[in-house]
Order: sequence, then C-alpha cells, then structure tokens
Amino acid sequence: MKEFIARSPDELEEAAQSLAEMLNQMPVAIFYGDMGVGKTTFIKVLCRKLGITETVSSPSFAIINEYSRADGEPVYHFDLYRLKQPEELLEIGGDDYFYSGDICLIEWPDKAGEYLPLEAVKIVMNELPDGSRQIRMAPFSRNLN
Repeated sequence: MKEFIARSPDELEEAAQSLAEMLNQMPVAIFYGDMGVGKTTFIKVLCRKLGITETVSSPSFAIINEYSRADGEPVYHFDLYRLKQPEELLEIGGDDYFYSGDICLIEWPDKAGEYLPLEAVKIVMNELPDGSRQIRMAPFSRNLN
C-alpha cells in the first residue's frame, strides 16, 4: 500500500504520479471517499499527469466523460453516484469500458455492485482533522468465490 498526505491541491502531484505509474499495469482505478473529499480534484491532477490537456470535470450528470491523451488513447472518467441500480451500468456499456484495457477512473464504485471490475487500483481518500487529505492506494481484486 502507498500512502500520501496532501495539505492542498498543489500537493497531489506525487500521489497522482504514483497512480499514473500504477495504471500502466492495472488500468482501472476505483476512488472511495466522502462527498467533498477531493476525488474529482485528484482525478484532474492525475489527468494532467496522463497528458490530458482538455478540461476535466465531474461526469455527475453524464455518468461518463471521455478524455484524450496526447497519444490519442482514451481515458474514461465515471461518476456512478447517480446510479439507482447497478444494472444501469450495463446499459451504458460499463463492462465494455472496464475491460477494454483503456484507463478507467471510477468515482463511487460501490454503486457498481457486482459489475465492479475484477481488478483495479483502489484509492481511499479521507479528510484528516487538520483539513489535509490522506490518500491510500493499493491493488484491489474482487474475489468471485
């Protein structure tokens, strides 16, 4: 497990670089944390590290945003907060995205239920008493047994 502390958005660079490197091996990242903890802010910094120059914003209403890296490869950013049923993920082709080999960044992964990818990098963000953010990253595997 890797752990980082960020006292401001400017201090997210090291954690974002570390995650960018992890995504080379495991292209799906699932983000856990309370509303307002900074998941989307962290994803914005990560996307800059991945070479994305377009505006990165939360796909709250669209559920998914697609960005292009400098090399033309896509990065998919999901915000599953508004899903009422996990099956809605199938209606938008979520499983196709998750297993495409392209980078997928998933906020509110608990809403995916059994459709959560089998393997991912799990990022847990917490706000500490001093207002800084604790960011923990580790490989995740969903055991089907």
